[in-house]
Amino acid sequence: MNLTLSHCFITVHDQDAALAFYRDVLGLELRNDMAFEGFRWVTLSPPSQPDVEIVLDVAEMGRPADAQTLKALLAKGSLSGVIFATDDCDATFEKLSAAGAEVVQEPIDQPYGVRDCAFRDPSGNQLRFSERQS
Repeated sequence: MNLTLSHCFITVHDQDAALAFYRDVLGLELRNDMAFEGFRWVTLSPPSQPDVEIVLDVAEMGRPADAQTLKALLAKGSLSGVIFATDDCDATFEKLSAAGAEVVQEPIDQPYGVRDCAFRDPSGNQLRFSERQS
């Protein structure tokens, strides 16, 4: 059996704001933006990984019973984030800082062999940017 990652979900409070951030600031490519079962299906991919799609979903999509709980966790910045690999952590940090992204952690060398930094997206999700050290 061969498994590969296809989609991952990031819950956001405003899909338009999230789309602008992930597309215009991070440089991800829009794959889908369409109506879907009363909601909006928005997906983006890193240009170098077109087969991996990040779905920007809202709390109500597919889980109406948990929507209020998810919204509260999102407002606190308590939902899981994602880690992006980058070939230049410092340049990534400078680009996102210049774009006004909320800094969580400036670039540092981690004991597990990466240099990384962290930001919050417009919904408060933590995004880390990691460069492998040789």
